[in-house]
Amino acid sequence: MRHMAKYDFDMFTIGAGSGGVASSRRAGSYGARVGICEESRVGGTCVIRGCVPKKLLVYGAQFADAFADSVGFGWEPHMPKFDWRTLIANKDVEIDRLNGIYKKLLADSKVALFESHGRLIDPHTVELGGGKRVTAETILIATGAHPVVPDVPGVEHAITSNEAFHLEALPRRIVIVGGGYIAVEFAGIFATLGAEVTLIIRGDDLLRGFDDDIRVALALEMRARGITIHPRCHVTAIERTRAGLAIATSQGEAISADQIMYATGRRPNTRELGLAEIGVRLDEKGAVAVDEWSRTAVPNIYAIGDVTDRLNLTPVAIAEGRALAETLFNDNPMNVDHETVPTAVFSQPPVGTVGLTERAARARHGAVDVYRTRFKPMKNILAGRDERTMMKLVVDRASDRVLGCHMVGADAPEIIQGLAIALKCGATKRQFDRTIGIHPSAAEEFVTMREKAPEPVATAAD
Repeated sequence: MRHMAKYDFDMFTIGAGSGGVASSRRAGSYGARVGICEESRVGGTCVIRGCVPKKLLVYGAQFADAFADSVGFGWEPHMPKFDWRTLIANKDVEIDRLNGIYKKLLADSKVALFESHGRLIDPHTVELGGGKRVTAETILIATGAHPVVPDVPGVEHAITSNEAFHLEALPRRIVIVGGGYIAVEFAGIFATLGAEVTLIIRGDDLLRGFDDDIRVALALEMRARGITIHPRCHVTAIERTRAGLAIATSQGEAISADQIMYATGRRPNTRELGLAEIGVRLDEKGAVAVDEWSRTAVPNIYAIGDVTDRLNLTPVAIAEGRALAETLFNDNPMNVDHETVPTAVFSQPPVGTVGLTERAARARHGAVDVYRTRFKPMKNILAGRDERTMMKLVVDRASDRVLGCHMVGADAPEIIQGLAIALKCGATKRQFDRTIGIHPSAAEEFVTMREKAPEPVATAAD
């Protein structure tokens, strides 16, 4: 009873995104007294302005391909009229529904929701709007991250993914700056819906950090869809004109567009939280530094998800949040293994990957065997579509263990999810070979690849 009277809550979470909600709900289910605050809408980046609405736009765009492909299968050629406002309005209805569901999930777990900004006054006290203060034995920081744009003349005319979800009209011409998840996904959405898309990237290829074959294969397919990619380039100035936007680049080009969207990175939401003032250590990017148990430099304060800038994926934030609840409130110490985490890019065509890239595998394990295939999927033959699928396995030569599975092509995310289980279990190439494939399917290629790719030729740079 003395313990219960000491603080208002056993745990108080700042930030009601996917990770914060998951952790708070689970802690509440174990009988903990939990409070959570959120200054925006419950659901966070993923649900409100990230992966969920983006996937709905991807689905919407994919109908253009489906209508075009149907002709080869006997359907009369007819392209229905697309209405951007209808898609956005229906997307908004779904996001409102999910926001309500998340609120109900918190209420059902007896988690007290405060729709307010939260700021730490001391290690156990959070100040909310109107000067209200609450105390908790444990504090969880789950405030996520936000998009950032560089300091470029005229950048005030640009948008980020946040605004892209609420455009009043589909832009006829759009320049997207960046080569990561968000950039290539929106490039695919806008291009498939009929916009003229230009992608400007600083590096040589898209998707820095992904396997090189994925990067090359995706760029080939995106260019085949009419997307212009400018590598080793950046925007130097943006100016609004009567005709739209005039965009100058480091390559001396002048590009005209109706919109310019930056997808050049995100920064942890740690400002105005009072973290540094009470001893929570932040890195140079403003991310909260934590140990393997998600504990900060202040023993009773924890942080999960994108605010820690470890592995910025929604399922990872959820796993970190649930592990924390297990550890603190269910006598079940648990941390999250950030190795062999599958991920997908919902580009067009999509990407799925799990495990090590070929480059990382060679650096970590030395000799590896690579199996690679590139083919036209059966559906594309009658459709008359030239788009090809690329699949790749990276195998440790000494142990025969499969270290990485990589794919660019239709259904890649769905296929890679299943392979992620195999990699987590330590499957070998021999076990892949002994697995019977599902025929006819693209997925069966992962268990029928037999021919090793040639060894890379060493260069002076190597």
